[in-house]
Amino acid sequence: MEKNRNYGLLMPVSCLPSGEGIGTLGAEAYRFVDFLSSSGGTIWQVLPLNPTNYGDSPYSSCCANALNYYFIDLEELEKEGLLCADEIRGTYLFGDLRRVDYGAQFANKVALLRKAFSRFNRDCGEFREFVNRGEYAEFAVFMALKCKFGHRPFDGWDEEYKTYDQKVIDEFIRVNAFEFEFWQFTQYIFLHQWDALKAYAHSRGVKIMGDIPLYVAYDSLEVWKYGDRLFKLDGERRLKCVAGVPPDAFTDDGQLWGNPVYDWEKMKKNGYEWWNRRIDNCLKLFDILRIDHFRGFDRYYEVPVGETTARNGHWCDGPKEELFADKLDYNIVAEDLGVIDDGVRRLMKNVGYPGMKILEFAFDGTADNEHKPSNYTENYVCYTGTHDNMPLRQYIEDLGGRQLEIYKEDLKKECRLAGFEADVSSAESMCLSVVELAFKSVAKTAIIPYWDLLALGGEARINLPSTVSNKNWSFRFEKGDFTPRVQQWLCGLAKVSGRAR
Repeated sequence: MEKNRNYGLLMPVSCLPSGEGIGTLGAEAYRFVDFLSSSGGTIWQVLPLNPTNYGDSPYSSCCANALNYYFIDLEELEKEGLLCADEIRGTYLFGDLRRVDYGAQFANKVALLRKAFSRFNRDCGEFREFVNRGEYAEFAVFMALKCKFGHRPFDGWDEEYKTYDQKVIDEFIRVNAFEFEFWQFTQYIFLHQWDALKAYAHSRGVKIMGDIPLYVAYDSLEVWKYGDRLFKLDGERRLKCVAGVPPDAFTDDGQLWGNPVYDWEKMKKNGYEWWNRRIDNCLKLFDILRIDHFRGFDRYYEVPVGETTARNGHWCDGPKEELFADKLDYNIVAEDLGVIDDGVRRLMKNVGYPGMKILEFAFDGTADNEHKPSNYTENYVCYTGTHDNMPLRQYIEDLGGRQLEIYKEDLKKECRLAGFEADVSSAESMCLSVVELAFKSVAKTAIIPYWDLLALGGEARINLPSTVSNKNWSFRFEKGDFTPRVQQWLCGLAKVSGRAR
């Protein structure tokens, strides 16, 4: 992270306003960069850019290094002569503006991208060079096969394709060259639009923080191609165990994520080559990389297949700092949340990456609560909450009786230590006080989720972990949510807290 104090906003690309039913890399993304820069901010945290899979979560993607083609801006393709305005208008409004309809995205947006590709000069030198590099060839094959087999998981494909066989794949590519190149086209166009947006952000003094999920989905390119070279699978490529977290104060049954877990012993034998490549690829896209569920590199929790809860899992050793020994100077933020023990603390100390503190968890009346600003040092990123938590206002509104009184008293104490008086007269005013506390904390960096900045309630929740719902990953902002009043308030907070750019 940068040496001076700074701040940023958490705004997933999918949440941006747009007329395309989902946030894109188009005009509203540029306006958000302007908004953030003019507010004194220097970091835009975007969450993962991977294609979504079952459940619409970018943390359970079909490919670890591919890019979400839903984020491609159609108006930019119109400017390039690949689409017509009338074609785009027919698909602009996919239902409720506040919610992404992923089914409509797949049905409509992919169809328009195919139409654009049919008009694209596949023989242009830049595209041919892109295809020849083969960086997204495996993803393109995987997606072409998914389309061939009605988007079924790979274990439901015809027998000859269930296991990756280079001769079979080469023949498939020969016969399906157009489809193979179409899926590479989605990555080519995404990168063109992304690189332009990133360059613009840099010109406005804004760096982009991306996100790397720890796990991939079972129905993914990685499991299909690499199988038990990377994951704990049986001889039929079936899962032996799945990832999750044990029961805790928030969940009696723990969380059963269902992702395949890595065979770290096998990965170690080739020097963690797959992980090294993955991290390096992400740092080409992003200026700062947040690694999700970092504690899983010390020890991870696995649950035998067939269990209906995470109660009967057990902890296994991960690669620990060995994986990061040559990456200590990388611009990485470690999401060190969850079950934190001495092993995780030792890992964090040895790698030296900034960890995360969440103010939503801070005010429970416990003096040594590690999320209290008075208990941590500079080498942290301070958040009001994350994409997996309730919006702060909802959390406060769900408190009752003595819990709420404790929260208020703790918040007032912490704010006084930071040099100002908290307003605890309402859930909304408490949210704003917590935001101000994040700015005035000793943490080198403060990141505010935009829903907490507006003190939105439960309707703005981004994700409820371990659930599948059309409410997850679908919330969106509108243009009217970015006002001069909010911008002025941010500018003032950044200035008084020494975080202004």
